[in-house]
Amino acid sequence: MARASIAIHKLTSCSGCQSVILNMGENLLTLVQLVDIQHFIEAGVNNPDAQVDIAFVEGSISTHEDEERIRQVREQSRFVVAIGACACSGGVQALRNVKDSEHWASAIYADPGYLDSLADSRSVAERVKVDLQLWGCPISERQLIAAIRALLHGVPPVLPTEKVCQECKRAGQVCVLVSQAAPCMGPVTQAGCGALCPSFGAPCYTCFGPSEQPNCDALGERLVGLGIPANQVAERFVSISAGVKPFQNAWARWRIPLKELEP
Repeated sequence: MARASIAIHKLTSCSGCQSVILNMGENLLTLVQLVDIQHFIEAGVNNPDAQVDIAFVEGSISTHEDEERIRQVREQSRFVVAIGACACSGGVQALRNVKDSEHWASAIYADPGYLDSLADSRSVAERVKVDLQLWGCPISERQLIAAIRALLHGVPPVLPTEKVCQECKRAGQVCVLVSQAAPCMGPVTQAGCGALCPSFGAPCYTCFGPSEQPNCDALGERLVGLGIPANQVAERFVSISAGVKPFQNAWARWRIPLKELEP
């Protein structure tokens, strides 16, 4: 029986999720025995027009080229899997959706006219049909392998729906929100990272996107009640997954316009 073919495409992103795949070690050797990698330019396989069974897409839709490319990927793939926060929510680039990106461009580039960026940064699912989303900044190697095995066997992949807080509790971690009054986003963030940041005493940053029914209002009120400035609370919601509505709404609620901050 012929091995299933896969492609790993990059749109606007930092290539962090592709690096996770390259750094899988022995699991990468196992992967190449299960599938035929037709395109993975970061690994030296360059065939973006290949027809494949599964296409993994890293990166957001942030340029006109991204828009054209993702339509082509969808047409030549049986399954499309969005991998990482950029592909699932627009990523850090989606800060332009809630910020004055024109001001940033003029402040950084000598001639912003050379930029070919869309007004907004969008997730892959907002442009084409996506069969599966694997969140993370970067993605979880364990989730990726499990998803590939499930797709190859024709069964729906099972992904976590609980919150990061539950991973913390099972690991016996001390809550940084309670013990440090840190702006931890674990109560509204989907599990999958193994509570990595809280394990080292750092707050969660929403890398794995919003959990099921996230109560962003309650968490925002709690953070403000701890003495964290409202504008900083707003920024925490959109630091990585700015393109999702629950976090956008929380940002809109807690932000303070710059003109009101001026003395």
